[in-house]
Amino acid sequence: MRFQSRLVCLLVMAGAFVAIAQTQAGETHKVNIGNTIDDVTFKDIRYLPRRLSDFGEHPAYIAVFVNSTCPIVQRYLPKLKRLSEEYPDVQFVAINVSEADSVRDMAMHALKYEMPFPFVKDIEGNCVDSMGVERTPEVVVLDADHRLQYRGRIDDQYRLGGNTPRVTSDDLKNALDQVLACVEVTRPETAVDGCRITPYAPVEPDASLSWESDIAPLMEKHCAECHQPNTEAPFALLTYEDVSANAEMIAETVAEERMPPWYAAPEDEDFINDNSMTDDEKRTILQWVAAGAPAANEEVTVTPADVREGRTWELGEPDRIITALEEHKLPAEGYVDYQYSILPYVFEEDTWVQKIEILPDNPRVVHHCNLLMFKPTEGIKSARFITGKVPGVAALSLENGIAVHFPRGHALALQIHYTTTGQKERCRISLGLTHARETVKKSFRHVLVSDYDFQIAPEDGHYPVKEQETLKHDVTGIGMFSHMHVRGKDMTFIAEYPDGKRETLLTVPNYSFDWQLGYEWPEQQRKFPGGTTIEVQAHFDNSKFNPYNPDPTVTVGYGPQTYHEMMMGFFFYTQDDEDLNLTIDPKTGHVVKETALK
Repeated sequence: MRFQSRLVCLLVMAGAFVAIAQTQAGETHKVNIGNTIDDVTFKDIRYLPRRLSDFGEHPAYIAVFVNSTCPIVQRYLPKLKRLSEEYPDVQFVAINVSEADSVRDMAMHALKYEMPFPFVKDIEGNCVDSMGVERTPEVVVLDADHRLQYRGRIDDQYRLGGNTPRVTSDDLKNALDQVLACVEVTRPETAVDGCRITPYAPVEPDASLSWESDIAPLMEKHCAECHQPNTEAPFALLTYEDVSANAEMIAETVAEERMPPWYAAPEDEDFINDNSMTDDEKRTILQWVAAGAPAANEEVTVTPADVREGRTWELGEPDRIITALEEHKLPAEGYVDYQYSILPYVFEEDTWVQKIEILPDNPRVVHHCNLLMFKPTEGIKSARFITGKVPGVAALSLENGIAVHFPRGHALALQIHYTTTGQKERCRISLGLTHARETVKKSFRHVLVSDYDFQIAPEDGHYPVKEQETLKHDVTGIGMFSHMHVRGKDMTFIAEYPDGKRETLLTVPNYSFDWQLGYEWPEQQRKFPGGTTIEVQAHFDNSKFNPYNPDPTVTVGYGPQTYHEMMMGFFFYTQDDEDLNLTIDPKTGHVVKETALK
């Protein structure tokens, strides 16, 4: 039956193409109605190159060309959202064409307008050229075989000079209905009153830039902390040879703002650990690479602020080292379930620690590792998160009288996500604890905002989950951390104050499982009165277009493995009315002198 239906469509459309050619004789188009659109390429919110075929088979495809600044685009987004919900079998996609919009900007644009279908980036102008569009928000309708059936406006209501009270020519909807009915599109092209698409400007090479004067300082400032020996980074960026050998890759990731990694929305307030490059810094690297990576003195090397070479521990030698008993053996390929290690140590007394570092002896196989604390009598299911080792995040180091409290009788465990490398590997992990060196005034605390009851429907590309927790005391915020698995799409933290005012604290519009960063406020800057509610909103992509999705055909709930999901928003803080005044023995971490605990 499906073959017969497709055959009827082919015969009808063949006749329609002849009619279109006759009625439009004398007109020239770079891409004609009736042409088959090749499998165009673009990038998704995860910075991955994708193709139209990655959406799978659909009876029709709607591509709308957008940017984040054209006022006509913004006015039409609600209607496009309604149409995508009205036609669930049709694949809608928004193609961002603005050089000024980063992938992160694009993801935030989609989230701001609550758009349920994918937004992708036409970085090289490939989609614009292949589909023959000139303006935003121009739309293209393709049939099931990717033949161009309609190109033009959405309808006749909104224009740059104003708008009409109602739609009198519903062009996109009419064209879509005709394509789905396998009949000729009566108006295959319409004029678009929108914003002209500006082609990407080529990068102008600048031969006056040099490795030693311009590029080495940028590598030292933004890259070398991670890209040095004995880290998880795939290669070092400390010498001219290191950087020039990877110059094109560096240029690509810098242009896309993929590196240095940072996922907070551009409009979020400043966080002290934001290592993003400025526009001038990005331009310097791109123009240097375009000029052929010139260097007058290749002997100049980069000296990172945190030099790892010859050092085992990032934070220095700890006071106490606890090593896992088991060494994990990893296969050469495939997926490795989360592994758990209960560390051979139980705290005999209350212990206060200011530095915590997780150290694998084979760091390249550890994607991330969480430190958990639990009571042995209650089992590991009662474990409480303390800190973790994740890509792009430094080990926990506290100061100014703040410390982590490990209560007497508690034990420790590691939850480890390993990755394969193409060869069999082994790994054993150690934990380093450095005791408090100063009077402890406050305990390092967090509230976990999490939902454990969600059920993500199959093929749902924008499934919402929301949860909240209320602060019981006046607190000072330290920072936030978002955790989801491979279907995680975005996460937003919102504070609702006792007076009803709501404030967005952090939005991560294109969440990355590979780069689960923390977002830290300047010290003592953010205050939250008791009664403030911390709300966390997240979306999950369980569609086949998600390249990391283990199985888009199943319903997904909470669970510990990557093929399950989690929605966890961590809000870290200190309690304002707490003044512990604890004197700590630095050799043991135990309390020497204390006042009454408050």
